Order: sequence, then structure tokens, then C-alpha cells
Amino acid sequence: MRLYSLLASAKINLYLEIIGDRPDGFHELVMVMQSVDLADRVTVRSLGTKEIRVSCSHPQVPNDKTNLAYRAAALMAEKFPDAYAKQGGVDITIEKQIPVGAGLAGGSTNAAAVLVGVDLLWNLGLTQLELQDLGAKLGSDVPFCVVGGTAIATGRGEELDFLYGLDNLYVLLAKYRSLSVSTPWAYKSYRQQFGDAYISISDSAGLDERRRRVHSGPMVAAIAHQNGLEIGQGLHNDLEKVVLSDYPKVAYLKKTMAALGGLGSMMSGSGPTVFSLVSSRQQAEQMKTQTLEQISDPDLDLWVAKFLPTGIRLDD
Repeated sequence: MRLYSLLASAKINLYLEIIGDRPDGFHELVMVMQSVDLADRVTVRSLGTKEIRVSCSHPQVPNDKTNLAYRAAALMAEKFPDAYAKQGGVDITIEKQIPVGAGLAGGSTNAAAVLVGVDLLWNLGLTQLELQDLGAKLGSDVPFCVVGGTAIATGRGEELDFLYGLDNLYVLLAKYRSLSVSTPWAYKSYRQQFGDAYISISDSAGLDERRRRVHSGPMVAAIAHQNGLEIGQGLHNDLEKVVLSDYPKVAYLKKTMAALGGLGSMMSGSGPTVFSLVSSRQQAEQMKTQTLEQISDPDLDLWVAKFLPTGIRLDD
């Protein structure tokens, strides 16, 4: 039985700006996304039948067709029917390390790993761009997760410009296990409160200007110079304006972590994960201990992770 085991990296947002509404109902965004080495292991095995199976021991991860990893395999079978007929179906096993419902693209990166794994299993020889195009049919974060590293994302998040990959920084990630934030709610709430400042999608000049401002702005310059201090100073997330006010535990977590130092602290995506950016693993581990001393809550989980210049990769 042939198989490939892959590591599927989580991602954080270093920058998230909401520009306006799109005709497809999504928001027009400008983001800077970064892979970290907190990763799930996704193993893709060949089957002698046409069946697609997915299994994960985590109680919150579905083992049926609603799992994005299953949908990724089904998409490959649909797009490459000859290979599917010749090679047969796949068995997908997901070993979770990325917390569920954390805004760290856990489901998206699992789907990206399946795309890469099936490509290898069926000897399709797809390029990264072709895999990204397939990923865009599954979700906004999947194309980034395929390649990983550091990237500017525009559109609804699927249009990517990759930057020089960062691998010299660390993050302390923190999330309350039982707490989740609905991404649709977060964006809807932001629209209700700040929609009057949106740029119209028909205002192409305005959209281009906002995109150019990020491409040539302080965050991208700091990344180009590998300057952790300036990256920390440039952290920005529009969704904090609505999430932190409605979720005081997340707001307090960010405040507590920020007070412990580091290069900067922010909520990632729509939350509820909060991270602190630091320059060394030792500092991250020290902040982890200090955070647990400040917030004595058994529901709080913390992880130390390093920036990665890549996304999906074979498990050695």
C-alpha cells in the first residue's frame, strides 16, 4: 500500500485589513499571512477501491463528507477521473496538533495536504500554481496553505504574492479550549459597525491604492529586512475592533500577553487565538510560563511555534 505522510502547517495573520464588500458576498481583504511549525500530520494512503475515507480521533473533527480534507480528495477525483479510475480511492488519516476552531487554518491546511498528497500518490505532477487553483475551489486559505511561508493575500484571500520567507521569529499562541468565535459573525458585525467606510468594489482605483499601500508599507518593508521589532510594531487586525469588545476573555488574554513584553501581540484572524511575537524560543517558553501564572485557567492552552518559510511538507 502506497502512502505519503505530510506535515500541514498552521497559519497566523500578521496583518488583516477589511477594504469593502465583494459581489460574491465575501469581503475584499488585504492580509499578510505567515506559516508556523505547529502542524497536523496528514497521511494519505492508496485504496484498492473507489472509496474515499477520512479519520481523525479529535472529537470535533468530522469523519465524513463535510470534512474539508474529504472534499479535497473528492475534488481531485472529479478533476482527474482517469487517475482516480486507475489508482483508486484514498484513505486519509489526520493527527491533530492544531487546535480546532482557533482561526489558525487547521481545516484548510489539512485540505492543502490532501491535494499535495493525492498529487504525489497519483503521479499527477501538478505545479504549485495548479494546486493553488484547486485549493481556491475549497476555501480562501487553502491556496496559501499549499505553499506557505509569508505572503500578501488580496481578494477574499486567495490572490497571493509571496514574500521572502521568514524563519527567524517565534510566536506564543494561546486559546481558550472551549471558546470559539464565528468567522461569519465577526465579518458581519464589522460590516454593521464600519461598513460606511468601505470602498466600493466598483472603485478600482481606490482598491488598487489600498493594495499598493500594503505592498509598499511598513509591514512588507520590515519582512524584507527580517526586522522582528518592526514586524511587531506593524501588527494589525481590523477584526479586533468587534471581537475583543464582545469577547472580554480574549481581550484580557491579549492585554496580559502584551504586558509580558515581546515584539508585539495580536489576535489572529477572527480569533479567538491570540499570539505574541518574540525573537527566540527561550523567550517564548518564558512567556508561556508567565502567562499561565497570570491566568490560572485550566481551559487555557498555549503553544510555542517557529515561523516557517514553507507550507505543506513531507514528514521525514
